[in-house]
Amino acid sequence: MTNQFGEYLKAKRDEKGYTINQLSLYSGISAAQLSRIENGKRGIPKAENIQKLAEALSIPYDEIMRVAGYYKQNNPKQEEDLPELSDKEERDIAKDLEKMINNLSNDDAYSQFDGRAIDEMDKEDRELLIASLENSLRMAKRMAKQKFTPNKYKK
Repeated sequence: MTNQFGEYLKAKRDEKGYTINQLSLYSGISAAQLSRIENGKRGIPKAENIQKLAEALSIPYDEIMRVAGYYKQNNPKQEEDLPELSDKEERDIAKDLEKMINNLSNDDAYSQFDGRAIDEMDKEDRELLIASLENSLRMAKRMAKQKFTPNKYKK
């Protein structure tokens, strides 16, 4: 991964037409450190230095973080590998979601979202929040099921 990141960084630097010294000046990272990164003699930089490189090279932060290995590649198969939920688990998710929504409807400051109760949100924001909560509950349940189901019970 280190060498791949170094090659990527050098290619992006070359695309911009920057020397190592210019990139050092624009990013605030020493030329020696940049050289070691490009040559694979230094590990992946910290996220804060990657941010500086992204800004200096006008690269989307998510892209450079993915190449650096901080973000995993999107793998659509990953979600498919998770076990399906039973009807009981789906009912449990629905109950948990209802509890969460009821808690967001209370006037308690603890249970408000972004300083507003769910009833104060416009319809679109409310629906997006509910869908997000539901998806999070469903994914967490599937991941837990995969992790904690003994091998002898897995299909």
